Amino acid sequence: MAEKVDQMNPDEKIVEIAIERLRVFENHPFRVEMDSQMKDLQDSIKKYGIITPVIVRPRKEGYYEIISGHRRIFAAEKLGYRKVPTIIRYMTDDQAVIAMVDSNLQRERIQPSEKAFAYKMKYDAMKHQGSKGEKYTADMVGEAAGDSGRTVQRYIRLAALSDALLEYVDNNKIPMIVGEKLSYLKPEEQGWLLEVITNSSIFPTKQQAEQLKECSANGKLNQSYIYAVLLKKESS
Repeated sequence: MAEKVDQMNPDEKIVEIAIERLRVFENHPFRVEMDSQMKDLQDSIKKYGIITPVIVRPRKEGYYEIISGHRRIFAAEKLGYRKVPTIIRYMTDDQAVIAMVDSNLQRERIQPSEKAFAYKMKYDAMKHQGSKGEKYTADMVGEAAGDSGRTVQRYIRLAALSDALLEYVDNNKIPMIVGEKLSYLKPEEQGWLLEVITNSSIFPTKQQAEQLKECSANGKLNQSYIYAVLLKKESS
C-alpha cells in the first residue's frame, strides 16, 4: 500500500512559506471554490489555525508546486494569511501526480469530472513508472478511494467527453454509465449531440447511447441520426 502523502519523513521539517511563492499543481483536476465545504474549512482555520501542513515540492524557477493543500491555501489566503505551514518534499513528476491525486480523493464530495481527470493523470503516471497490465494498474489507481479497477476505467473514459457533456454528468442530467458510452463518440459527433440536447432538452438513455456508440464505430453517425434516436424517446 502506498505511503500517505501527509505522512512526514524523519528528515522533513515544517517551515513557513509565503503564499505568493506557491503555485497550483499543473492541470490540477480538483475544483477549489467558495462552497459550503470551503466555508466550513475557513471556520476551522479561524478557530484552530492550519493544523495539517501543506505539502509542496521545489521547482527550478524558485517557487513551490502544491501537492496537497490547495483548499487550505485558498481558505487561508481569503482569511488574510500571508504564510502557511509547509512540508517541502522532493518528488519526481510521476510521484507528485500520484500524491496529489491521492491527497484529494479523501474529500466528501467529488464530481465525476474531477475523478475522471484525476484518475487519468494517476493512471498515466503509474504506467510511466512501469506498472504492468491495464487491469492491475486500474485496480491500484482506485485503491486509495476504494474504487474497483472497472470503476476507475469508467471514470477515465469520461475524460474523453467534451466539457459541456461532462458538465451534464456532474449535474446528474446524464448518468455516468451513459456518459461512458457517449465518450466513444468523436469530438465532432459529441458537438452534434450537444446541439441536439440543447435544442430538444432530451437526454439519451443507456440504450440510445449504445446505439449512437455503435453507429459512430461504423462511421455512419450524423446529426440527423442523433435527432431521430433522441426524438424517438420523446414520441414513444
